[in-house]
Amino acid sequence: MNVNPHHEHEFEAAPGLPEALPTGERLLWQGTPDWKLLALHVFHVRTLAIYFSVMVVLQALYLLGEPQARLLVPLATSVALSLTALGLLTWLAWLTARTALYTLTSKRVVMRIGIVLTLTFNLPLRMVAAASVKPLKNGAGDIALKLAGEDHIAWLNLWPHAKPWALKNPEPCLRLIPDAVRVGERLVQAWREANPSVPVMLGDIIDEQPSLTVNQRSTQAVTA
Repeated sequence: MNVNPHHEHEFEAAPGLPEALPTGERLLWQGTPDWKLLALHVFHVRTLAIYFSVMVVLQALYLLGEPQARLLVPLATSVALSLTALGLLTWLAWLTARTALYTLTSKRVVMRIGIVLTLTFNLPLRMVAAASVKPLKNGAGDIALKLAGEDHIAWLNLWPHAKPWALKNPEPCLRLIPDAVRVGERLVQAWREANPSVPVMLGDIIDEQPSLTVNQRSTQAVTA
């Protein structure tokens, strides 16, 4: 597989694309992660906020017998540090979403990611072995891509645009994009066109119907 990172974000021929699309290749969809969902589900801001709140309450109970002046200073310090950490993580989630752009064409998936160092990964659809969609209740969700062949992308190069907990065999992932099911259906349709002789598989059942429905929190695959 030829998956090449590019660093020339400032020289993009079009947003999210390192070069103009060849003749015959169509742009099907472009999107970015939802930064609020990234903050909640990737950087776990809500979970950490609850944790910090519990720690501050426990600290207050521990210092309850202390004079008021000695009580307020450590509590104020703890609150300030907690808010700073939560603010930095939220800002990081916003930067991650702002600098990422996912593109689906009739031939490939292009992921332009990175805050400090921008990388662009071209993933040809003919080299995608499987795709799984994991939607949330609000319709947003992840689309993870399992790559065929021997080449893989390092997890650290992808994070947080990687399937969670898939460390041994990292899978590029379109993280928390709006309307993930609809994008997944477009991906399957484009995959069919790029691989006309390969059946689409849903688990152990070959789907020969013209459309694919992705159920909530289910894993659907396109594979040989």
